[in-house]
Amino acid sequence: MVPTPWEISTELKATDFSGQTLNSPGILAAVFLASWCPFCRRFQPVFETAAKISGTAWASVDVSDDDNELWDVFSIDVVPTVVVFKDGKAVWRKDGLLGRGLSENVVKEAISQMKLAE
Repeated sequence: MVPTPWEISTELKATDFSGQTLNSPGILAAVFLASWCPFCRRFQPVFETAAKISGTAWASVDVSDDDNELWDVFSIDVVPTVVVFKDGKAVWRKDGLLGRGLSENVVKEAISQMKLAE
């Protein structure tokens, strides 16, 4: 895997994320979350576990503010949304993780996509 400037499970504010992601080499899975979203709060522990055990780079991006430019930049229509980036370009995404059990499946799918993108 190409080294990235991300630490596993980095929590980023939107202002940091856009510039760093678009200019970073390597593979990164980012989850776009909002503090007001109950599904995001349910997904957070699954995300954190995946970030610790997957050996891949993950970032958590808070898009709680309705005026956040990342809603438009990455076409985020619903949260949580998981996007896998390779060399700053989105190569896979899953929008809206609703329901019990789906979170784990999405994480497994994201990890699989990250390995394919290497």
